[in-house]
Amino acid sequence: MEDKYKVAFDDLDNVISLRKEKNIFPAMGYTSNLDLLCDFQIDILNRLLKENMQGWNLKDMKPVPKIITIEDLLQTMVFYAINGIGGEADIENINLVTKNFQYTKGMGGTATQGAMALATIKCPSVVHLTDDSKDVCEILSSPYIYTVSEKGRLIHTNEVISKGEQEIHCIIQFKKGDVIELGEQKASIPASNRLIITKITINEYVPFDQNYFNYIESNAVNISSNVLSSFNALMDKKVLEEHLTYVKKHILKYKEKNIKGIVFFEDAHYHDNEIKKLCIESLYSKVDIVSLNEEELKYTLMMYDYKIDITDILSCIRGIRCLIDKFHIKKGIIVHTKDYSMYVGEELEADIERGLIYGNLIATAKAMFGWYGTKEQIEKILTLPLSKVGLSNKEIVSKSEYRDGIKIVPSKYIDKPKYTIGLGDSFVAGVQICFEYTTTK
Repeated sequence: MEDKYKVAFDDLDNVISLRKEKNIFPAMGYTSNLDLLCDFQIDILNRLLKENMQGWNLKDMKPVPKIITIEDLLQTMVFYAINGIGGEADIENINLVTKNFQYTKGMGGTATQGAMALATIKCPSVVHLTDDSKDVCEILSSPYIYTVSEKGRLIHTNEVISKGEQEIHCIIQFKKGDVIELGEQKASIPASNRLIITKITINEYVPFDQNYFNYIESNAVNISSNVLSSFNALMDKKVLEEHLTYVKKHILKYKEKNIKGIVFFEDAHYHDNEIKKLCIESLYSKVDIVSLNEEELKYTLMMYDYKIDITDILSCIRGIRCLIDKFHIKKGIIVHTKDYSMYVGEELEADIERGLIYGNLIATAKAMFGWYGTKEQIEKILTLPLSKVGLSNKEIVSKSEYRDGIKIVPSKYIDKPKYTIGLGDSFVAGVQICFEYTTTK
């Protein structure tokens, strides 16, 4: 496995150069927004708890449907932190966060974060923007990131004329080992993770840019993979149904001109289970690959009364196969975790194991350095050990009845990541590098 990591890294420049020569891009959709990356300091949280939450039990704190008061904010933060899990929460007034925590500006949205990760290693992509504000376009400005103009041509974001609202998300990154205190109560944070606090505006409706879709459909032979994501913020069922109907037609048009192009759906945490079900039951059967993390895999299966143990790799595989069979996913499922990434499904023309390696490297660089990894930073990741859990899982799978049709790649492991923000998005970006086959029908 170490040799495969080194060979993949050594070949990265050649692979990207070949993509440029062939004028091949991944298409990255659909949402963008401004992230405020909050500097989470445990002493600030503990002070706020002392000032506002006397008489509360830390273990009784639960997330609220919508954060309105400081008490709502604190109990939501505590719940996710002491359980070491990621999540999302809506907020009425973003100032409730910004007045208590320092922050820096960053990029939000699976597609756009993925595009930034690729741009840092000089790999071009095309993005769909929803928030096209000056802040967002400045952060995205790169010779390797394209979007589509009103005239239907590829442009860089410094050429975009903003026409939509701005949307702000606060990202609160909590750290493994920090101790939350309230009076005599203490609770250690078991794992580094993040809470996304959103003030939904434009992405409540995810306005589709017709120019982007027309470009992808007309130039499908140059689009190696078509990434779908970010339906999770939609709350209006009627609006979502309209979007899903449109996307299904778009997929057919894309496939007509590039039958080998990969339709890639990155799943996510949803604000509403009914919305999540509608997305699953509408899109899973239309896409080639579904990608999600182990928590999302667990909760998705639970919705269909199927329980798995995410610490048991064979239990995960059985659950994955259940989803593939139930929803007739065309190729397979990718699961990405801090310890390993895994593809389960039919054999692909693309070297999906290589894609998983690139995904792991780019995500780990983001975790280690706190921003999108350069080639030099990614090279430093090679010196890290492989995850012991990932190696053990790989060994278990290799000796099991499930070994055929499965690629599992142990991650390069760091115990205390600097950031867990955008790791899944960076992973998704890396995987797209392996999809380079294009053809006309």
